[in-house]
Amino acid sequence: MTPRIFLVGILALAVGCGGDDTSSTETNTGSGEKQYTIAVIPKGTSHVFWKSVHAGAQNAADELGNVMVLWKGPLLESDTKGQVDVVQDFIVKKVDGICLAPLDSQALIEHVNVAKEAGIPVVIFDSGLDDESNTVSYVATDNWHGGELAAQTLAESIGGKGNVILLRYKTGSESTEQREEGFLAKLKEAYPEVNVISSDQYAGVTPEEAFANATQILQKYEGQVNGIFAVCEPNGEGVRKAIEQLGLTGKVKFVGFDPNEPLIDGLSNDQVHGIVLQDPVKMGYEAVMSMMKHLQGEEVEKRIVTGEYVATPENMNTEEMQRLLKPEQY
Repeated sequence: MTPRIFLVGILALAVGCGGDDTSSTETNTGSGEKQYTIAVIPKGTSHVFWKSVHAGAQNAADELGNVMVLWKGPLLESDTKGQVDVVQDFIVKKVDGICLAPLDSQALIEHVNVAKEAGIPVVIFDSGLDDESNTVSYVATDNWHGGELAAQTLAESIGGKGNVILLRYKTGSESTEQREEGFLAKLKEAYPEVNVISSDQYAGVTPEEAFANATQILQKYEGQVNGIFAVCEPNGEGVRKAIEQLGLTGKVKFVGFDPNEPLIDGLSNDQVHGIVLQDPVKMGYEAVMSMMKHLQGEEVEKRIVTGEYVATPENMNTEEMQRLLKPEQY
């Protein structure tokens, strides 16, 4: 028996038994207004970015007044099986809708299809699927453009020429792969005197892994590398720490993607020369709002872009950059 058939069988059993289900779509308020339960499933739950997505999702629920957000995801962004288990659990619980940030652009497709077969619509956010035919909408940063902004910022910080390193994240993560390819494409197109001396190394999914791998690659190219780009927050923190401990502050220019407190501080002490920023609060908000529009029969755009920006030492104290560098958290 395939996992897909087994899951559908569980759904049939759950419906047939008529068990107690507090997430049922039939819940109403005393005034007769229908209550909706929307599951929001991030890639992970430990990084600052996801806490801000959670805040945005809850803001939408609070504004709507008749929505309960169920927030649950794996602890680590390497746990694809854990995320699959969460999706399956919410399907069995018959939530009204699922907002999902897939850890793998291929591995989650089957489970999104099962959700649709069960009558549960899915909005994808943050990171895309290779097959979006059974999804309502994709709410995310334009990650390719984010990678281009990183390339422009890093190239300008090294004076338009020199050697740089791209430190990748993990295979199957559509959002970071788009950043990586956008970064390489922009350098090739606009900065012929910038040479990418390494673009095939992966940092890993935790700051500790990223620190070890960044240390290794920076030591390998010591005296040759002028700049480095790390494509997400945990990678960025590992790279920042490696630069600091190797005595390369100011010597190797560094651009990251997504902020945390040490990276923000790095903008002020010559450790960090740019941070590409998303709007995670808006992303969580728009994901839940898009789901509710769909559930109420309204038309929803297939692609919703939430914006991308760059904080630098020069602009970091502006009102807009402060809002994005230190977004609301749940």
